[in-house]
Amino acid sequence: MADNSSLVPVSPQKAFSKPLSQNERMILEIIRRNNGIKRSAIASMTNLTQPSVHRIIDSLIESSYLIFGDTVIEGRGKPSKGLQLNARAAYSIGISVNTDSASFCLCDLRCNVIHEEILDIPPTNRSRTLVLLKERVWRAMKSNDVPRDKLVGAGFAMAGFFVGRDHYFNAPEPLADWSLVDLQSELAALFEVPIWTENNCTTGAVGEAILGAGLTYPTFGYLSFNYGFGAGVVVDGKPVFGSFRNAGEISRIYTTEEGVHRPALGGLLSQLQQRGVVVEGIRDLRRNFDPEWPGVREWVEEVSPFLNRAIDAMWAVIDPAAIVLGGELPKGLGDLLLEVPPTPRFVRMNTPPEYPRILLSEIEGDPAVIGAALVPLKELFFN
Repeated sequence: MADNSSLVPVSPQKAFSKPLSQNERMILEIIRRNNGIKRSAIASMTNLTQPSVHRIIDSLIESSYLIFGDTVIEGRGKPSKGLQLNARAAYSIGISVNTDSASFCLCDLRCNVIHEEILDIPPTNRSRTLVLLKERVWRAMKSNDVPRDKLVGAGFAMAGFFVGRDHYFNAPEPLADWSLVDLQSELAALFEVPIWTENNCTTGAVGEAILGAGLTYPTFGYLSFNYGFGAGVVVDGKPVFGSFRNAGEISRIYTTEEGVHRPALGGLLSQLQQRGVVVEGIRDLRRNFDPEWPGVREWVEEVSPFLNRAIDAMWAVIDPAAIVLGGELPKGLGDLLLEVPPTPRFVRMNTPPEYPRILLSEIEGDPAVIGAALVPLKELFFN
C-alpha cells in the first residue's frame, strides 16, 4: 500500500490551521458524500457514540467547516436542518502539465471546480510557464473572490515517473525542461502554499475517486490515455502511491519492442499525421476527434491486445469492481475501445470469476488538473 510519508507537502509557511483529527475528517467525508444529511443520521455511519459525533460536529461548525442547509423533514419528528460543507471555508489549486498544454483550476471545500483554464502557450519553457501560471491563478482567485488566507494548498500533476530519493519527475521528451529538477520547492516558493506533486495518472484517479466512478466503486483501476499510457489505482477509496510513488506505471508490463504498440495517444497522433490528418497535438486530438479519420480503426486493432493486457494485469492484481478509461481520451475513441473483445477467460466448473466493469470517465474537463486540486483537500479534510 501507500508509503504515506511521501505525501508530506513542501511548504514555505506554517500549516493552514490545526490539523483535523481522523474522526473530524471522517465526519467531513460522510457529509461530503451525503450533502444535507441530518445530524442524527451520522452516528450510525461511524464507530462513535452519538454524543461524540455531536461534539465533533459542533466543533466543525464553530471552525466554519460545516454549515446548516435546508430543513429536512422525516416522519413525525421535529424538522431539523441538514448539514453541508461550507464551500468557502477552504480552497485549493490544481495544476496539470501535459506534453502540449498546461492548465490550472480552483476547487472549493465541497470539491466543486469554480474555475478551470488552459494556458495559451506550450509548456516547453518551465520558467515562462510557471510565471504565467502564477499570474493567471492570482487573477482567477480575484475574479472568483477567493481569499488568499483560505488557500490551503496546491496539487501539481505531470506525465512521467518519479526517480531518486528526492522523487524528481522523469517526464516524456517534450517536457525535458521539467525533468530531474526540484519542482516541489519551486512551486512552494512561487505560490507560498503547501505543494503536493503527483503523476497525472494518479491525480486523474483521485479525481475519479472523489467525483466519478469512486462514488459507486470504492476499488477501481484507472487507465490514463495521454501522450503516453499510464494508470492509477484506488483501493477502498484511497489512492495507492507505492514505495517509490510509481504505483500504476502500467507501461512497464510491455517489452521495449511491444511499447510502440501500447495504447498511447502519442502513437495515434503520429499515425494520423503520417496519413495527412491535421492534428496539432493531444489537446487538438481530444477536442476534434473523428472516428472516421484514416488510421483510427487500424490503430484500435493494433493496440487492442496490449490494452487487454493492461486490463488483465489490473484485474489480476487489485481485483477491481471497475476499470475506468480516462486521461485525455476522446469520447469517440473511448467508445471504440469499449467495443474491443476481452481476453478469453479461464473458466473452472462452468463458473467464471467476476470481471470488472469497463467504463469511460464522465468527468468534464481535464481529470488530471481537477484531481490535482482535490489531492490537498483529500489529504487535509477527508478520509
